[in-house]
Amino acid sequence: MPIKKILIANRGEIACRVIRTAKKMGIATVAVYSDADARSPHVLMADEAVHLGPPPAAQSYLLADKIIEACKATGADAVHPGYGFLSERESFRLALDAEGIIFVGPPANAIAAMGDKIESKKLAKAAGVNVVPGFVGVIEDTEHAVRISNEIGYPVMMKASAGGGGKGMRLAYSEQDVREGFEATKREGLASFGDDRVFIEKFIESPRHIEIQVLGDQHGNIVYLNERECSIQRRHQKVVEEAPSPFVSPDMRRKMGEQAVALARAVGYFSAGTVELIVSGADKTGDGFYFLEMNTRLQVEHPVTEQITGLDLVEQMIRVANGEPLGFTQDDVKIIGWAVENRVYAEDPYRGFLPSIGRLSRYTPPEIVEGVRVDDGVTEGGEVSMFYDPMIAKLVTYAPTRIEAIDKQIEALDRFEIEGPGHNIDFLSAIMQHERFRSGNITTGFIAEEYPEGFQGAPASSELLRRLAAIAAFAGMAQADRARRIDGQLGRRLKPPSAWQVRLGEALHDVTIALDEVTVDGEPIDIALEYTPGDRIVEAEFGDETLAVRIAPVRGGFRLTTHGASHVARVLPGHIAPLGKHMIDKVPPDLSRFLICPMPGLLVSLNVAEGDKVEAGQPLAVIEAMKMENILRAQKSGTVKSVSAKAGDSLAVDAIILEMA
Repeated sequence: MPIKKILIANRGEIACRVIRTAKKMGIATVAVYSDADARSPHVLMADEAVHLGPPPAAQSYLLADKIIEACKATGADAVHPGYGFLSERESFRLALDAEGIIFVGPPANAIAAMGDKIESKKLAKAAGVNVVPGFVGVIEDTEHAVRISNEIGYPVMMKASAGGGGKGMRLAYSEQDVREGFEATKREGLASFGDDRVFIEKFIESPRHIEIQVLGDQHGNIVYLNERECSIQRRHQKVVEEAPSPFVSPDMRRKMGEQAVALARAVGYFSAGTVELIVSGADKTGDGFYFLEMNTRLQVEHPVTEQITGLDLVEQMIRVANGEPLGFTQDDVKIIGWAVENRVYAEDPYRGFLPSIGRLSRYTPPEIVEGVRVDDGVTEGGEVSMFYDPMIAKLVTYAPTRIEAIDKQIEALDRFEIEGPGHNIDFLSAIMQHERFRSGNITTGFIAEEYPEGFQGAPASSELLRRLAAIAAFAGMAQADRARRIDGQLGRRLKPPSAWQVRLGEALHDVTIALDEVTVDGEPIDIALEYTPGDRIVEAEFGDETLAVRIAPVRGGFRLTTHGASHVARVLPGHIAPLGKHMIDKVPPDLSRFLICPMPGLLVSLNVAEGDKVEAGQPLAVIEAMKMENILRAQKSGTVKSVSAKAGDSLAVDAIILEMA
């Protein structure tokens, strides 16, 4: 019997993604939701919706019995798990099987075999797949971990056995790193996956992260759908993905693909799955790749594979679950064009990428035009919750060549409007413009290597700054004209000034706006734009080029955001500007003596007390946010004067934890 109604056991953008394909196939849909998601887009998109419980996932989306009850109540004959939550739980698949409910995914034995990272490496090795040197047994304690790490040789990676999504991972360059990080890795594994087992393996330096998409049916047919490059990562969390990889040769692609298929066949795999590989960027033989893990589910980055193959992977999963054969062979799989995906996160790159939560007071994705795709599950007025992953949307661009697809990302990111929580749009644009990224010479260390001091915005050329100065002057003139028309601030007959001074950072630009010519610092500039006070985006034409700029009024001027950076433009009429030198600079207060909570989160531990002496760099506290532990260290030596919080407290961003004398 073909599937008639699918319950999507997930939330956010992936739930919306599955619902769209199900509707296209004429299949009814059921959404599930927690209290936090009662008015979320996936709930409104589905034909029916069932409430699960409170916001914490352990009390809602992770309750398999509630999901099964919802299936029975609505008559759903199938469940698509999306990714995360219950998608890789063997017990969930078995429970559905027992109730006669179809699981849109692989068989239980494959989930079990690949879900255990220790056992999966043993299986991969037996199937003839290249594996990374390491210890795949059970590690007893920290001392055992230290002995193993010393034997393997540093650097090593400690990973939660049931981990995934960048959680439960620690890189250790020394014995001290192992001693400090082993227990934290165990805690993260237990908190996120209910399993505190850890394994240790050699860390491949200058590595690339490349994965192979596999697809199999229940008739023994398995193909690989090329590769995805996922090397741009931060804290082992993927940020940018693309397909195909700029590094992989046809011969390497074939070798990787054949090994991935061999592994899938060894566990009787069907449905969509991904074999993740770590690849030595220095290896030119085509053999320098090693098995990391197999994800027995749909991946976040699946859209880039869909774009270059023309296949709808969700549709393929549903058809396979229905018992249908693939209907095509490996020879039919092609690579058509290039696709790039950026993950838009609620985080603040200007503050060390700290998680950000709150209401989306404004959310307008770029216009969906040819070659631009946005997968999201949020809407204006909705909340980015502390209970779930902070991803807001996935921006996917597609073009005949890699550089064209990258340039489309820059254009689309400039047109993305998000207000409320912090976001990483500037950072994503900066990566897209970075010459090293554009050359394809990337590794998983790209972000740490290129932004060692953190992110402060993409560098701007002198020509871009001239253009921004002209835009700011136009906006200043428009505001002055509006003031004149509304309340006569400039008098009835006076026109707005035509000469303006614009300060961008430390640079001053003199802008003159006349009917027949606009000049910046005495040089003509070809510009055409329309701006009305209140506009959020300005599209300025400079000859054959169009520059999209997000614009927001600030005291004394505007904040102009484009091409990966925000620029505060102080705008003054030319005859008033000279008076600025008489203004007194405001000196910010010294907060260095305080330990301040950098994000909303739970204070897991406080390692010092009032009167304790501390040294610079010493761990003082641990904050848990988005299921990740963050160690807060002393910025300078001193004595703890007072303590304002205790372990177990839920802290707001910028809350004071302690004060140093």
